[in-house]
Amino acid sequence: MRLVLVGGGHAHLIVLEALAKRREATLDVTLVTPSRWQYYSGMLPGWIMGRYGDDDCRVDLRPLASRAGVHMILDRVTAMNADRNLLCLGDGRHLEYDLLSLDTGSETNVEWLASLSDRLLTVKPVEQFCELWRKVYNQLTALRSSRIVVVGGGAAGAELSIAMKTALSAAERKCAVTLVTGNSGLLSGHNPMVRRRMQSALEAAGIRVRRERAAGVENGVVLPSGELVRADFVIAATGARPSAFLAQSRLGLSDNGFVAVDSFHRSVSHRNVFAAGDVSARLDDATTRSGIHAVRAGPILAHNLIAAAEDRPLRPYRPRRRSLYLLVSGPDKAILSWGGLGAAGGWVWRWKDRIDRNFIKRFRQG
Repeated sequence: MRLVLVGGGHAHLIVLEALAKRREATLDVTLVTPSRWQYYSGMLPGWIMGRYGDDDCRVDLRPLASRAGVHMILDRVTAMNADRNLLCLGDGRHLEYDLLSLDTGSETNVEWLASLSDRLLTVKPVEQFCELWRKVYNQLTALRSSRIVVVGGGAAGAELSIAMKTALSAAERKCAVTLVTGNSGLLSGHNPMVRRRMQSALEAAGIRVRRERAAGVENGVVLPSGELVRADFVIAATGARPSAFLAQSRLGLSDNGFVAVDSFHRSVSHRNVFAAGDVSARLDDATTRSGIHAVRAGPILAHNLIAAAEDRPLRPYRPRRRSLYLLVSGPDKAILSWGGLGAAGGWVWRWKDRIDRNFIKRFRQG
């Protein structure tokens, strides 16, 4: 049986780990991914601040695939026909499958910011962002003063605002950073205590927060009042949008275009297709779009792929009622958010650092 894994996301790291431990000889597995590297997005703020090097926060997929006996193709899927069990790759090749798993992540929604052109950096894909940030950082440190606008009121927007401000301050460069959160405000999915602590952290860093919607123009962003917030660069940490190939894939999709899956993370329209992470959407609304659920769903996805290949019963993924978030709030500082609880301090950063490093170490050592 031909199993194809598309994407090297967090859930597929765990699938590769499981296949290395147990894989039937009759299962022929291929991994299709555009890069050999999988960056851990939770460590991105620390990387920007200089707390981590590249190899501290990324996993090399090649040894993982090798240990699992998985053939690896460095390319991306450009088209798909789920009715014919067929994928089309960027180089024009066609790839057939009997069983398919999608963990390609998502793209950043830049619908309102597209006119910024080369002044715009999107947070996803993370590897591409890292490459661009190196160039942008060099440009900004060559200026006497600079201006950055970060658009997005979620955890990514807040953390990146602080990380960039910290990095440029450490380089003794003056940089005005503005965070535009949109109408929902700062960290809308978290409890009031956590939102207050993050607001205080942003103010302490000298970051201005605007609870308004922003539209990109040639030299910055325009707010609904008509006010222009000038920027040398705009960072988009806005909502997610699905990969373009899904629209014509014949798969059943959610209202916003992601792969609609059931509690087994199996496609609601095609029983031989599974999906996890940002590319998927649970129709029961049991999960938010978060890397936490991609990691936790990984073992269930691994079991279900092997079980589907062997015609055995599947297991549902049952999300926990509360999820733990550790949000970067400054140099060696972080905020804990867990349901209605919140805390902050250096000890939260040290806890987050240990968790993140152990996650990378787990897949590096196999």
